[in-house]
Amino acid sequence: MLKPIKALGQNFLQDENILHKIVESLDLRTDDVVVEIGSGQGALTKHLYDKPVKLIGIEVDERAIRLLQERFGEKLELIHCNVLDVNLGELAQHNGRKVRIVGNIPYYLTSEILFWLFDARTAITDATLMVQFEVARRLIAPPKNKEYGILSIFTQFYTECEMLFKVSRNCFFPKPEVDSAVVRFKFKEQLPDCDEKLFRSIVRSTFGQRRKTLRNGLKSMGYDESVLDQISFNLTKRAEELEVEEFLLLTNNLSKTLISKSISNFLS
Repeated sequence: MLKPIKALGQNFLQDENILHKIVESLDLRTDDVVVEIGSGQGALTKHLYDKPVKLIGIEVDERAIRLLQERFGEKLELIHCNVLDVNLGELAQHNGRKVRIVGNIPYYLTSEILFWLFDARTAITDATLMVQFEVARRLIAPPKNKEYGILSIFTQFYTECEMLFKVSRNCFFPKPEVDSAVVRFKFKEQLPDCDEKLFRSIVRSTFGQRRKTLRNGLKSMGYDESVLDQISFNLTKRAEELEVEEFLLLTNNLSKTLISKSISNFLS
């Protein structure tokens, strides 16, 4: 057994029942391209190895790479690098189909990994990930809830997300200080029509001042009263009150206002 490296966030999943449940939940099909994040010692890999799929493991720990090569040989394609450096678009293109993601991810990289997935969404069918239980609750939280925030909005914008089951901290070595949960993200084939960059900026800025009104959040983005007064939206609300669809409506209204103002300035 490898000695866990704390700096890499290594907590090895050891419970065979949980490993079986994860693989069963994937409902794997012949010729699926499965990308495992953090193959580690191969605990989950060994349950995927005999499936009729193309199996790719991403692992940053050189010790684990050597161990995995010895255990699984050439059938397991290994990518030795930080997961965030992997281009999933190129991986999907190379294999001729979208990829499916699975893994017990390092919890300190959860947000970064999720946004990495969101940015590569057109290359992904779905992702089944082990995350901290409290994070799982945030991902599926509804508006007007203390757990509702930026991750909730973006997760629900890009995916259909569900918590599959909770996992006790006792299932890992070393035992973490928190419980975990397995979460599935099904990536949407088509997103609502909007200025995605503006949408993301609005969500980040308004939740950055979640106790303040939307008007104040938009002011922090540099928009003055002449712009805000033209937006057909109730800006006295707070970010935590809005559903994803309302953020989309706000984004589209602001976008139209900016275009209209730009045209007026050009003509004047």
